Parts: sequence; structure tokens; C-alpha cells
Amino acid sequence: MNIISNNRYNKFFLNWLIFLILLIGLMIIVGGLTRLTDSGLSITQWQLFSGIIPPINEKDWTYYFNLYKDIPEFKLQNYSMTINEFKIIFWWEWIHRFLGRIIGLAIILPLIFFSFKISFKKLKNLYIIFLLVCFQGFIGWYMVASGLVDRVDVSHFRLSAHLFIAFVILASLTWNYFNFKTNSNKNFFTNNSNFISIKVFLFLIFLQIILGAFVSGLDAGKIYQTWPLMNDTYYPDDVNFKNYKEFLNLNDRSVVQFIHRNVAYIIFFLLIFIGFNIKKFNKKNLYKPYFYLFIFIFIQIILGILALITDLNIVIASLHQISSIFLILLSLNFYYKSIN
Repeated sequence: MNIISNNRYNKFFLNWLIFLILLIGLMIIVGGLTRLTDSGLSITQWQLFSGIIPPINEKDWTYYFNLYKDIPEFKLQNYSMTINEFKIIFWWEWIHRFLGRIIGLAIILPLIFFSFKISFKKLKNLYIIFLLVCFQGFIGWYMVASGLVDRVDVSHFRLSAHLFIAFVILASLTWNYFNFKTNSNKNFFTNNSNFISIKVFLFLIFLQIILGAFVSGLDAGKIYQTWPLMNDTYYPDDVNFKNYKEFLNLNDRSVVQFIHRNVAYIIFFLLIFIGFNIKKFNKKNLYKPYFYLFIFIFIQIILGILALITDLNIVIASLHQISSIFLILLSLNFYYKSIN
């Protein structure tokens, strides 16, 4: 994303990327709240254009509420819900979908404009990101569809794919922003990073996001709500870890929570190890980004523990997800500056 330095559109382009990063961050936050409030299945249809207009009268609300009454979540779990309670969860899902439409337009319209000002070669990454955003819309509906038949929640595998792609979009925009701001063209998949351990760290961060989605999708945070032990043991007492198939059972809430906890510990100690190496090899340019990253890793772990022991308090659980956004941004900044 290397645009000639005297291009008068550079400032607008940079501000546009910042705006998109903020929008994606907001989308992730709203998506997290949609999940935490169990609102994701409140709209049972995918209407790309007509769905833009929300219900405007009681007739409309009754229509959408009757659609919701036909799915298992209402029949098996929320059968006593009133229409006023339904309106609350409906608005969360509607806002989430509306933001998705706004993001699509916020990318493609300026992108078309910049295509007349900047060569396509320098914009191709943004076109790929736009296609990824479109694909994300499909994955979102694919996820919702999994919860409309035979179950009261969406598939945690599809939920994790939806969240993972959101963070990939965020990371891609951020990487392009870094390259544009520094007038560089660093490759994310380069072999020129100072430390292989930083790559491993970044991989584990993305893995942890996927595991976090598993925890959310399975409601795995509602069991073993103690720390540091899982009740009175290090590992869940309802799982036989001598059987590797049990350990790899990602449909098991106990297993998923156990793995999510321990990957967090691995990330923390790996970051300490990286810090020693930075000091050992006197990489002064990494001191400040490392410090900020370490602080947020610590905050994220504390928020995760608090979310668990407070029975998933919605404010703390939401802060845990918001913190993960900053964590990705700071991890990318740290990794970017480690590349020669």
C-alpha cells in the first residue's frame, strides 16, 4: 500500500482507513453484545434491501415476533417472552446487520473514488478486503441459519468463523494503514521478523480469539466459575484426559474452557520470554510497543477471570471482548515494528 508521497489524496486515504478500522471495531463490539444478550436469532430472515427498514408499527412488530415464535429458541427457551422483550433483542440484531451494510458502503464507495486517483495495483488489497466483507455477510447468515432448526443457539464453529473473519478484516485494514502511514510495503507473511517467537505469539492470539468464540457459543463460561482451579482441580473432573479424543472434543464445554484458560497462560509466559529477548538483543524500537502490549495482555487476562467469576457480568464480558480488539491492534503494531 505504497502511495506516492506527494499525492494530495494521501491524507483522505489515511483518514478513510482509520474510519474503517473504527467501524470494524464497533461492529465487533456490537456483535459481542448481540451474542451476550442472546439477540442473534431474533431476525429469522435475510433481507438484504428490505431489511434495512425496521418495524415501524405494531403490525410489523407482530409479524417479526410471530416469525421468531416459530424457531426452537422461542419454543424451548424463551416461550414466556413478551413482544416488548422481543423488541430489545430485535434491535441489537438489527443494529448489527445495519452496521454491516454501512461498512460495505463505507468501503466500496470511497474505493471507487480512489480508483480514479490511485493505481489499481496499489488498491488491490482493499478490493480483497471488500470481497472479504461481502463473504463475512454470507458467513453471518450461515451462522444464524444454524440456530433456526433443531437447536436454541447458533453453531459455535460458525460463530468462531464469523468472529475470526471480523478480526482478519480488522487486521488487514490495520496492516494496510501501517504500510501507508510509513510509506512501506511490509509483507505480513515475511520471514524478516526479528524473532520467530513474535510470529508464534501472534498466531496464538488469533487462536485464542477462536477459542473465545467457542467458549461464548457453547456458554462454556457458565461452568467452572472459579479461578485459578476449575472447582478443586487443575483440569475439569468430568473429562478423561487420558483419552486424546476427549481432549480434542471441541463440542465439550469443559474441554473448551480448559484449553481457553491454558492458551492464555501460554500467551502470557511467551510474552515474558519475548521481553527477555528484546532486552537481551537491545531492540530499543520494540520497548514501547512491548510495554503497551504487555499491559493489555495483563488487563485481558484479568477481565477474563472477572467475567468468569461474576457469572458473565455483561459489562465485564463486553469489556473482555473490547480489550481483545486493542490486543489485536497492539499485537500487529508490535509485530510490524519487529520486521526489518
